[in-house]
Amino acid sequence: MLDSLLTNFFVEGGVFFEMAVILGLAAAMGLLGQKLRQPLIVMFLAAGILSGPAVLGIIESYEQIELLAHMGIAFLLFIVGLRLDLNLIRTTGPVALATGLGQIIFTSVIGFGIALLFGLPFMSAAYVSVALTFSSTIIIVKLLSDKKEIDSLHGQIAVGFLIVQDIAAILALVLLTTLGSRIGAEESVWLVSSIIAFKGIGFLTAVWFMTAYLIPGLLKRLADSQELLVLFAVAWAILLGGVAELLGFSKEVGAFLAGVSLASSNYRDMIAGRLTSLRDFLLLFFFIDLGARLNWQAVGSQINASIWFSLFVLLGNPLIVLVIMGLMGYRRRTSFLAGLTVAQISEFSLIVAALGLSLGHITQQDMGLITLVGVVTICVSTYMILYSAQLYRFLERPLKLFERQNPHREPLMDISETMACVDVIVMGLGGYGSGIAAQLMARKKTFIGVDFDPAALERWRSQGVFCIYGDMADPEILEQLPLTKTRWVVSTVRSKELSMALMNLLKHKRFNGKVALTAINEMEADLYQKTGAQVVFRPFSDAAEQAADALTDAMDILPDDRDLPISFREIRINPGSIFAGQTVRNIPLRSETNVSILAVSRRGAVSYSPDPDFQIFPGDRLIIVGLPTELKEAETLLNRQEVPPDEANALDQFNIDEIRLAPDSPLDGKTLAEAQFRQKYDVMVVGIRRAEEQILKTGPAQRLQADDHLLVIGSSKNVAALKRQEPL
Repeated sequence: MLDSLLTNFFVEGGVFFEMAVILGLAAAMGLLGQKLRQPLIVMFLAAGILSGPAVLGIIESYEQIELLAHMGIAFLLFIVGLRLDLNLIRTTGPVALATGLGQIIFTSVIGFGIALLFGLPFMSAAYVSVALTFSSTIIIVKLLSDKKEIDSLHGQIAVGFLIVQDIAAILALVLLTTLGSRIGAEESVWLVSSIIAFKGIGFLTAVWFMTAYLIPGLLKRLADSQELLVLFAVAWAILLGGVAELLGFSKEVGAFLAGVSLASSNYRDMIAGRLTSLRDFLLLFFFIDLGARLNWQAVGSQINASIWFSLFVLLGNPLIVLVIMGLMGYRRRTSFLAGLTVAQISEFSLIVAALGLSLGHITQQDMGLITLVGVVTICVSTYMILYSAQLYRFLERPLKLFERQNPHREPLMDISETMACVDVIVMGLGGYGSGIAAQLMARKKTFIGVDFDPAALERWRSQGVFCIYGDMADPEILEQLPLTKTRWVVSTVRSKELSMALMNLLKHKRFNGKVALTAINEMEADLYQKTGAQVVFRPFSDAAEQAADALTDAMDILPDDRDLPISFREIRINPGSIFAGQTVRNIPLRSETNVSILAVSRRGAVSYSPDPDFQIFPGDRLIIVGLPTELKEAETLLNRQEVPPDEANALDQFNIDEIRLAPDSPLDGKTLAEAQFRQKYDVMVVGIRRAEEQILKTGPAQRLQADDHLLVIGSSKNVAALKRQEPL
């Protein structure tokens, strides 16, 4: 009764109203999916099931939804072709091809055997086995990007073999839509294959000719208007899709070729960025259509088989990747994290299955089986990837079976004998970390870089920096690092979970040096300080403060444009500048470059026309005036680096040490104020160790006793001089 009332209501409301309700339902399910941390694919399938005849019976306009679904698949393949980066397969070496092809072969063969054991017909078993081999590039890239692992070694390998899978899926679509739909009872396989090959070669030749000679000039003309450029891309994808269908191929294959034809242009990223939202919107209708058309009687009979196939995908696919990558010489952690990305079937699996159903190759029961496996594996594998670090720690010991005795692709490096002392270990060599590393190098500090981006490591190794591939949350990485010889461990990774994991690992290793962490807000900064970090970087607030200073300077100091032969420039004094700490009098700016200092800005406060005794500090912003050619010379002069390396090494630094009082020390019974450590030795007593007692709060009235061990802090030179007089 309720179903008929709803149906009549939506029929009277019209197609537009029906679409509005379906989209509203999809949005509500998507919101629920966010809370459950599930991909939208699963939630859109659920929206289709709710909209279909099995539940609410909202959908009546199947033809319109099916048209939008086909367009969504076409745009999906168009963007896959547009972003097809074969260079990524080459840069990740043979592992992408070996793992991608190996996983496809083993999964399809084993899956085919399991399907036959369940009594599926030959054609149904073939479709099921093929569907099990494809993993979702969209879901995996999204999850890895959210976890900031897309540039890691296991992330690059995963994306590499996902591209191999995408290419295999395209070939499967070509074979299904041509050979599968053409070969009938009376037709010759060879004749049909020859005709298809002839048409395919002709189609590819025409696309190549247009790509080489017509499209570049056309894109250049259209580039002045992004709207026209995107409109052309859409029209080009639809046109090639229509031509492909006319020739007997699928429209999806034509759209893929349209994307490949534009992949080498300079506008591909802009086009892909603009069309991604359109793709996601149209693809929504494919999953809604699929969910609405599910035959629940057929699906119910496949629950037992779907459980076994789901277990095979969730456990078997990662196991296959583990074995292949282990044999190729990768560490078990890299193999495990890469293997988790194939623990689900993809939207391509559902597309292939839907195509097989439309061609009459498989039944509704087979379609239901593949859909159920897709829903289960996507749901479960999402959590497996999100909590991959915890899973790895739980399985670390048994995974040793999948690692060669010498994992030569990722050798563990013993650097304990390589470097006598390390000033800093920099964990994370991204943009911020590379900036810190560059400044450390300029200050002649010894440091080791740690990152999981092979490109970043190669960049720094080319500059002679010792770098290690690794993840800061991996306990094995700390085994490689000379922690006993390191003064500072610095993490530039902006992740609370990873930073806390690093602190716990360092405490477990009894690291005696100092730690610096990077926070994204004040709450994180407070947490890190309570955890024991000696220094907390705040890149966003620090950069915002500097940017605001620069903008304020430009507003308040720089005059309006005039038709004058002189120019103005703002120069920030770097910490390493030779003039940091000098007075204006000691900066030979006017004598060497004929440039004058107009004003100095310091933390928002501006000093106009500073007098000769005005002292310049690091971070000050100088507004200088002069001829354009002279300003460049002035900038070079002002930020000339500090003293040469041999003199720089002589610069003093603070040190902390213990000084023992003699049993007959004349200081016995005196207070710290009377001992006058600050006045006589220029050091400060910050603690006292007296037998088993620790006195950490020392004031001027604190009395000393014979045999006390004083914890003093001061310059290295002064502490060393006091140490030579020990015992006092």
